[in-house]
Amino acid sequence: MTRSIAILSLLILFQLGFAGRLHPQQQKRFDPLKDDIGSILPSLASLMDSAIANNPYIQFRDLQIIVNNCKLKSNQIEWMRNIGFSADVRYGNFYNYSQNDVGGVQPPAVATTRAETKWGGAVYFKFPVYELVNRKNQLKMAGIEVEQAQKMAEVQRDEVRQLVIRQYNELVLKQRLLKIKSKFFETSKISMQLVETEFLNGVIPLTEYTRLSEAASRTAVDYEVSRTDFLTAYLVLEEIVGIDFQLTNQISTTDEGN
Repeated sequence: MTRSIAILSLLILFQLGFAGRLHPQQQKRFDPLKDDIGSILPSLASLMDSAIANNPYIQFRDLQIIVNNCKLKSNQIEWMRNIGFSADVRYGNFYNYSQNDVGGVQPPAVATTRAETKWGGAVYFKFPVYELVNRKNQLKMAGIEVEQAQKMAEVQRDEVRQLVIRQYNELVLKQRLLKIKSKFFETSKISMQLVETEFLNGVIPLTEYTRLSEAASRTAVDYEVSRTDFLTAYLVLEEIVGIDFQLTNQISTTDEGN
């Protein structure tokens, strides 16, 4: 009998081990009421980098820098429009007429024709006084516009970093408040069960039961508000950094066990 039990135990252990290899153990699910979301999310620096990379305002500022740099380069070579080269090429039959007066006698005119190719070229250079005088100001203004665009892009990056920091801390705070409200809610439910029993047994009057019920209802409402605030803070952070943390379903079902 003992030997049969031992063999049966070995078979069960073997089956369990084989099944474990076929169905690997799933990763631990995130529990907002127990786990720290700060340890689940990427580092704050990574969140800021992602937010900067995905922020459309920063992308617009970067494009503006490119535009202003192109304007600066255009102003730097604008003087070349005052220098030019022209060329002319012609091909065809050219007619030549000649007539010589000899001793007052006018002989008939002699006309000759021949096919020729003629070409010509010229280089011109203009001196617009206003542009020459104002060129330094134009280049300085274009350079300042580039610097302005760069400063605006850096300001936008600073604002995004600050926004991520505030939202990240807001999310951490909302989770802490959710944990506190959850404990109050659980204690209130247990206390309310005892109150209901005492009320049914006639231990406490109706007025006291009503007062305690209202307090329990306020605790439940506070818990739901805290849970919603936590979920909102989480979704806002996802939107800012442009990353799907894939925790929405686990957070939205926080109250399944309550």
